[in-house]
Amino acid sequence: MTDSITETDSYFYEPRRGHGLAHDPIGSIVAPRPIGWISTHDGAGHNNLAPYSFFNLLNYRPPIIGFASSGRKDTLRNAQRSGDFVCNLVTRALAERMNATSATVDAGVDEFALAGLTAASSVTTRAPRVAESPINLECRVCRILRLCDARGTAIPSWLVIGEVVGVHIARHLLRDRAYVTTAAHPVVRGGGRTDYFEIGADTLFRLIQPE
Repeated sequence: MTDSITETDSYFYEPRRGHGLAHDPIGSIVAPRPIGWISTHDGAGHNNLAPYSFFNLLNYRPPIIGFASSGRKDTLRNAQRSGDFVCNLVTRALAERMNATSATVDAGVDEFALAGLTAASSVTTRAPRVAESPINLECRVCRILRLCDARGTAIPSWLVIGEVVGVHIARHLLRDRAYVTTAAHPVVRGGGRTDYFEIGADTLFRLIQPE
């Protein structure tokens, strides 16, 4: 008995030629993914709030996070103009309101108001933070890169990289002077347009890294 997957057991395709399946599987394979709930300010009195599932922590010290914008959306334009943004944690209690902020609306529409959320002042950035979220990461833009394919051809997607310069943590998530991930009930993105997962203590397991 072997654990190896043979060639006949494997479905292979080249993305540039199409996947041949009912739905593109990439979003379901690279999953679940954390959600960057990004708030920005346009410098002219308008706030913006939108979720990004192409998002992750890129470095520890200094803490650097990044998210990718498919197309030149308001979030990207605001980050370019202001040089900052805030990433707000999506919890299960906020999932429906996060989803409401994913709607395609005119640039002047305030997604905070649309989703019934409170825009709170940040300490180090002009971009506001979601007051209802238990975690807010205030960020200054380090670099904005237009993505390209393996042939070097530019594609209409941009990677926004920011250094975390301020962190807000709800005190009830700190136990014995440590942050407890599962206590926040964070929500992550699955595949397809409707799939999400809640991270809970019942799925936790630990591994000790080798020296």
